[in-house]
Amino acid sequence: MASELPAGRPRFRFTVSATDGKARTGSIAMRRGTIRTPAFMPVGTAATVKAMKPEAVRATGADIILGNTYHLMLRPGAERMARLGGLHRFMHWDRPILTDSGGYQVMSLSDLRKLTEAGVEFRSHIDGSKHMLSPERSMEIQRLLGSDIVMAFDECPRADRPLAEIEASMELSMRWAQRSRDAFDAGGDHAAGSALFGIQQGALDEGLRARSAEALRAIGFDGYAIGGLAVGEGQEAMFATLDFAPAMLPEDAPRYLMGVGKPDDLVGAVERGVDMFDCVLPTRSGRNGQAFTWGGPVNLRNARHAEDLSPLDPRCTCPTCATYSRAYLHHLTKSGEMLGAMLLTEHNLSFYQQLMQAMRDAIAAGSFTQFAATFRSDYGLAGTA
Repeated sequence: MASELPAGRPRFRFTVSATDGKARTGSIAMRRGTIRTPAFMPVGTAATVKAMKPEAVRATGADIILGNTYHLMLRPGAERMARLGGLHRFMHWDRPILTDSGGYQVMSLSDLRKLTEAGVEFRSHIDGSKHMLSPERSMEIQRLLGSDIVMAFDECPRADRPLAEIEASMELSMRWAQRSRDAFDAGGDHAAGSALFGIQQGALDEGLRARSAEALRAIGFDGYAIGGLAVGEGQEAMFATLDFAPAMLPEDAPRYLMGVGKPDDLVGAVERGVDMFDCVLPTRSGRNGQAFTWGGPVNLRNARHAEDLSPLDPRCTCPTCATYSRAYLHHLTKSGEMLGAMLLTEHNLSFYQQLMQAMRDAIAAGSFTQFAATFRSDYGLAGTA
């Protein structure tokens, strides 16, 4: 029998506090804290947000981070993680953690995997060892990690695959969604204190998306992800799909667009009713000399910054912008110094959280349309300078 939750600390409660068109702002209350929506989740693939201490991630304004089931099951291993007290204790993060199911990473190993109804047999990219990942095993791994938001196991085909293949994949994912639900519900205390999200599939096809949403609604989940986008189809096609896909999902549950994205992607997706996001872009870009600013992306490797003593972004309130010049950041980046990656990652994650807060404020004020127009105008000024 699952234990009783402490009074006043809900397992999962989603509240919409304001809307402006399709855009909405609110919160998700969980035992480890409240997640303000729209929310951006920094990616902590291997129990770390690269180049950042956990307390520094929190200082950017992040309410939740993402962990990766595939990478953590291979190293250090889910059972070992459980013996060490779970992912939160292991990485010193006491706020909510969402873990993906591992499906996307396994599907990307096209030459190292075998897909069946049971699940996916694959070889580790690390040492070639053989593993089997199924809906049941994915739920078990995420339970051992101690995830707060668990993702159903699914398959994620590219949008350019033949429609018949996309349809068969979507139907398989819906069967796996039911098995994920059943396995999650058997998780005892973990299931009593965490949440499970289903994942809508169907690529760019409206009919398949509708069928997927209907199947997920029938099963019932705490939240619903929009999967199968940001896999090479381009922003125009992604937005065209988001014009209809979020509205197919329950209004009283959060909608999570997986693996997105660039700042202008986030604004356009919030405009279409999305509540949650994750992406490696701000951390990966920071390690490669690219910063995101209110005036657009900036390439710190560019020689034009070599003697520029101005801050990276005068509108940004992060420690990097308050302390260091573009000239210094250029020097660190060109020299390959570790500090450059650290400072730019801190800035990028801070900028993303400032962007999310600005969108929350604009929705609450009923001025999101104007905010989005101003953002797009300003963001285009810097180009990729």
